[in-house]
Amino acid sequence: MKNPVMPYILIFALGIIAMLLISFKGLGDAEQIAAEKEGGGGKTEETAAASPEEIYQKSCIGCHGDQYQGAVGPALKGVGDHLSQDEIADILEHGKGAMPPGLVPADKAGEMAAWLAELK
Repeated sequence: MKNPVMPYILIFALGIIAMLLISFKGLGDAEQIAAEKEGGGGKTEETAAASPEEIYQKSCIGCHGDQYQGAVGPALKGVGDHLSQDEIADILEHGKGAMPPGLVPADKAGEMAAWLAELK
């Protein structure tokens, strides 16, 4: 006669094994994240070489729209008509309202502000 509890024991054992495998994967990811935060990752080189348009596509499009028309965030077309490049750079670096700081690296804020000021 078969034991009716056996399938549950197998499922439980497989679940424990899967959980252990996933946690070991997570440990490896945690080490990689820590290395990136310490400057060991390649993100800084990617950002240093990124154009303002590339930064926009990566960090800004979700709130400001694919045509700069605005969505959750305000429209960016014509932003240079009512804000100076310095004001735009300050918002990019420090955030304002719902916009969080740090989406644009500080070393790219001036270049990004000049690009945004020219959007029409």
